[in-house]
Amino acid sequence: MVVRTKGARCRNRAIFIRKFPKNKKENMAASTTSSFPTSQEGVATSSQQNLDAITDDDFEYVDEEFVLSHSAEQQAQPEPMIPDLFKQPSLVKDDLITATSQLQDQTVEHCLPFLTGEDGPLDLNDYGLPKLNRDKHIKFLKQSLGPLPGRFVAVDASRPWYLYWCLSGLTMMGEDVSSYRDSVIETARTMQNESGGFGGGHGQTSHLATTYAVILAIALVGGEEAYDVIDKKAMWKWLCSLKQPDGGFQVCVGGEEDIRGAYIAAVIITLLDLPLDLTPESPAYDGRSNLLTGLAEYVRSCQTFEGGISSQPNNEAHGAYAFCALACLAILDNPRRIIPSYLDVPRLVSWLSYRQYAPEGGFSGRTNKLVDGCYSHWAGGCFPLIEASLSPSGPGSEKHKTATGLAAAPESLYSREGLIRYILCCCQDQTKRGGLRDKPYKMSDPYHTNYVLSGLSSAQHQWDLDSDPLPLPNGDTTPSLAAVGADSVWNVFPYIDENDQIYEDSDRVRPIHPAYAIPQKNVNAIRAYFQGRSGFASTLGEE
Repeated sequence: MVVRTKGARCRNRAIFIRKFPKNKKENMAASTTSSFPTSQEGVATSSQQNLDAITDDDFEYVDEEFVLSHSAEQQAQPEPMIPDLFKQPSLVKDDLITATSQLQDQTVEHCLPFLTGEDGPLDLNDYGLPKLNRDKHIKFLKQSLGPLPGRFVAVDASRPWYLYWCLSGLTMMGEDVSSYRDSVIETARTMQNESGGFGGGHGQTSHLATTYAVILAIALVGGEEAYDVIDKKAMWKWLCSLKQPDGGFQVCVGGEEDIRGAYIAAVIITLLDLPLDLTPESPAYDGRSNLLTGLAEYVRSCQTFEGGISSQPNNEAHGAYAFCALACLAILDNPRRIIPSYLDVPRLVSWLSYRQYAPEGGFSGRTNKLVDGCYSHWAGGCFPLIEASLSPSGPGSEKHKTATGLAAAPESLYSREGLIRYILCCCQDQTKRGGLRDKPYKMSDPYHTNYVLSGLSSAQHQWDLDSDPLPLPNGDTTPSLAAVGADSVWNVFPYIDENDQIYEDSDRVRPIHPAYAIPQKNVNAIRAYFQGRSGFASTLGEE
């Protein structure tokens, strides 16, 4: 009898329990007699009769076990722990050699030793992959929130982003960031302008990107004192000055109009419960339009012939802009209704699918570009929104349960396994520095640490809509602010695929909202606070 052992370390071993006849001499004759039947009808031979006469009492169990190294003759080869897809270069090659193709080949060469485990001794999980080095990454992010070397003066305008990246990464790894509340409050106050919005630092021009980072950092630390830092009235007036007649938003007064502005404006308007009315000074004011008028149409105008989304109409498609477009639409209305209404979803899925590479498993941001860990979020984070827009609804759409009682995983539109392999194998800085990175030969930084963890969180969880779109009033194409996202009830579950599990529960990070990119409880808390306030009272504004 063969007992095969389980576990990565025992894949090539077999344990045998031996049986021996009690009297070898008595059975010697039987063993030398031919055991083949004399006819095709299966007439028993004398040897067969002897075997039939033997019972279990004629055998004794030897209570010994011995371990044999397996060979092809002894047992079938075990299924490899690493699928071939992720351990060898693509078999299909383009004969045209360019600088781009050469750089791609070099990137594969750099990644393969990490993907196949040849890069040196690492702390591996039971599935043969490196564990998430949580302690090192937490230490790296906490250090990044402290005093930085003098050379960082070059990125002074990115201080709000450092707050968000570090606080978000720490939150996903289970850290309580409320202890940073006072520091965030003092820092944010110096960045806010009386004209509305936040700049990159004291005295710097307000910009939607830095405003987004500050508001999300405030939402992460939470608390009324932190929320009260935001001058809601000035923020509303400033956003009105950025609203354009074609439906989009400039990122700063007199600045460029692009898809980032559309997404960030949707985030700010809904988190702070801003009025939709436009001020008479707004470039988009015509007496009929509001802050949301034409916004979905502007998003639609940014979809390219490839299927991806560009920063502006007629520009090149990019993974980060695809996320901005999908998240903006998902905030404006129920994804089941709005995403298929304004985007060519099949072409978008096709374009996004081509952004995931093998053998690396990670995503690139554009056509003919290299994989980069940050696109684990920007490109990989698009799929929960698309899958939600395509998911069935109604009472017949209940999920099947696994043996654990958790929701069974539906088939994904991308390879979660490939992305998780790239993140755990290639994106972790295994030196004492810690943090996560673009790819193996790059240095870790807070930006990549946050967005790689965001991609890991997305791959480890399943987001589902638990509601159908509510009907809109006649003639309306987008909901009013009171209804924006109100019928989009999101539920999140651990993604369980019992056939392709490649990480341990200790390597799981916390989920974040697929559109707001912070935990859902933080989204609910800041929205509830501002919805419960009347007027525009704030620390800088007046009632």
